[in-house]
Amino acid sequence: MDCETNDPEPRRSGSFSRMSSAGSSLRKRSFSLSRAVPSRVDDDLESETVSEAGDIGDRALYGNTYSESGRLQDSFDNAIENGVVPTPEGALLQSYGFWSRDPAVSNTVSPVTPLPEEIISPLSTDAIIHTGDEKQENKRELPWLLEYISCLIHLAVFGILGVLTRYLLRNLFGPGVVGATSDESYMYFDLPSNMVGSFLMGWFGIVFKADISKVSDLLAIGLTTGYLGSLTTFSGWNQTMLDLSVEGQWVFVVLGFLIGLFLSEYSIIFGVETAKGFKWLLKRLNTSSEHDISSSKSNWKVDNCRRHLVVLVVLVLMLALLYGVSGAMEKREFNGGSSGAQLWLACMVGPLGVWIRWFLARFNGRGLGRAGLLKWIPFGTLIANVSAACIMAALATVKKAVKTKNCDTIATGVQFGLMGCLSTVSTFIAEFHAMRQSKSPWRAYAYATITIVISFGLGTLIFSVPVWTKGYD
Repeated sequence: MDCETNDPEPRRSGSFSRMSSAGSSLRKRSFSLSRAVPSRVDDDLESETVSEAGDIGDRALYGNTYSESGRLQDSFDNAIENGVVPTPEGALLQSYGFWSRDPAVSNTVSPVTPLPEEIISPLSTDAIIHTGDEKQENKRELPWLLEYISCLIHLAVFGILGVLTRYLLRNLFGPGVVGATSDESYMYFDLPSNMVGSFLMGWFGIVFKADISKVSDLLAIGLTTGYLGSLTTFSGWNQTMLDLSVEGQWVFVVLGFLIGLFLSEYSIIFGVETAKGFKWLLKRLNTSSEHDISSSKSNWKVDNCRRHLVVLVVLVLMLALLYGVSGAMEKREFNGGSSGAQLWLACMVGPLGVWIRWFLARFNGRGLGRAGLLKWIPFGTLIANVSAACIMAALATVKKAVKTKNCDTIATGVQFGLMGCLSTVSTFIAEFHAMRQSKSPWRAYAYATITIVISFGLGTLIFSVPVWTKGYD
């Protein structure tokens, strides 16, 4: 298979002399920009960044629709890591502008959309310019389509692992072992997995995500969107509250939502704080061997075609093994209608839920319509959680109406796998946490309220009302 150069930015003509000649005029424009740019632009940029705190879906794989705010944040993070602080005018342009990818306008200078090589700093051009490493530019990586397929395989493998982990946590903390959770209490079955997933999101989705991405961007997507997104589930949480409402346990319903929300939020806070402490400790311990560590990181980095293909082959084999085992076990246990049969079916349909959620995440940070209204609402995550909660309620209604062993096995397997992976608490809580840390913390509670009220309200119409009217047991 031929590999092609995957350069995320189109080649641009020009030299450093042209950049230097444009520098003084660019700085002058930046000072006028500081007086001309309205505060609304700053609010829109923050709204977009906060909305994309959890995931941006497949926009991460092709640059022409990649998040502007995400690119700018990466530039600042890299500049800070390199020990270089951008100039005030450079920082201002970074805050309010992004560069065009259209070659037709690649040689124009705009005070709002400067090219990265046209942002001049007297301290160092390497703070913003990321073209100094010729080796990085000449890396030969996977073709785009194959990279997209590789990402889907990452999501599928990690998604199945997330389903298995969620099942183990349910059984561990359920009535059979620890007895901390049950389906008749506000301490619902999926609370431990939601808390563990939120805690790990603080580690791998916030603090160490950039470090993981330096090794492999697809690994970062697989861990956060695939594993942690499937380990946690919003639809299971919502359905337990619907079951409690049918039984008239309205106090438990309110407590279940409040406790579930704040325990997950404090889990991610605890994850962020412990991860930062661990990262600080690693830096202190590894100061003397910094060169060896950098060399070790480069050895593990998946940054060329050969390494991409090796990882892809390994993951394909893992996926084939997981599907093979799941299919064989499902065939053997299906007629028995056991929880094992439901689990293996969930593993087989779970990846589809991960893929749909990942695709929907492209709408995060985009807002509504061409004007981009309400950018602060992560519509992709919202749609995934609400739709999964509604389908989960519909399947629960079917189980109540049909009452057969096979129907129960299929419906429960789809609920636990497909709907459990389509909905997520780890991403939802990451967005909630980012909103609480923003300039408008009220948005966090508004977003949580919108998600919960719509999901529970529609679930009541789909599940609770039929149960009340038909008198299902």
